[in-house]
Amino acid sequence: MSKLVLVIDDDLELGSLIQQVLKPLNLVVYQALTGQDGLRKSYQLHPDLIILDIMMPDVNGFDVCVRLREMTNIPIIMLSACTKESDLLHGFNLGVDDFVKKPFVVKEFQARVQALLRRSNNHSKNEVSSVSKYKDDVLMIDLEIKLAEMDGKLLKLSSTEYDLLACLVRNMGKIVSHNQLMQEVWGSSYGNTDSNLTIYIYYLRKKLEDSKHGHQYIHTQWGRGYMFLPRGD
Repeated sequence: MSKLVLVIDDDLELGSLIQQVLKPLNLVVYQALTGQDGLRKSYQLHPDLIILDIMMPDVNGFDVCVRLREMTNIPIIMLSACTKESDLLHGFNLGVDDFVKKPFVVKEFQARVQALLRRSNNHSKNEVSSVSKYKDDVLMIDLEIKLAEMDGKLLKLSSTEYDLLACLVRNMGKIVSHNQLMQEVWGSSYGNTDSNLTIYIYYLRKKLEDSKHGHQYIHTQWGRGYMFLPRGD
């Protein structure tokens, strides 16, 4: 069955271009021309991937991303001419999984789309594990239903942040190498994403409020990788 991609961008010509670019990948592309319409179609279509612009006439892409993350953790690519470092960091902090500059290189764009979709598939397959749940007085993670809560409140994690946390939790108490994390979270086609890994570990620690409750969940093993350490260990 073909996977669905929703483009939320007020540029109709760009939507047509993306449709042509993704057609060889057997992907069905829908487009929403406003942020509000994008939210409606996200709810109606349940797409496998969302491509999101920043500058739109009604609701900007950052606000749309916040609303999307309230109802789904599917991959989001932010596609925009706004490529200042502050825009990238703000987008990642809100839950964006990848950032592509306009105009994009076709082959690279196709590779990034495929990597996110493949990673999403692999994540679902890898959910079956001896470790599927974690719970303490502060944090609860259930990999079977893809849910994480802090102090009884839902943790708003992007697809990438969740995949990263799930990989660490599945290997609880063990060191997970940089290479293993990059392969499981980003996929082999992404090449060297060590800088992305560092950024997402930083954001994941912020959302887990690491060390603020008298315990550090994610430990850095210098030169080796990272480890999820349960409370009390």
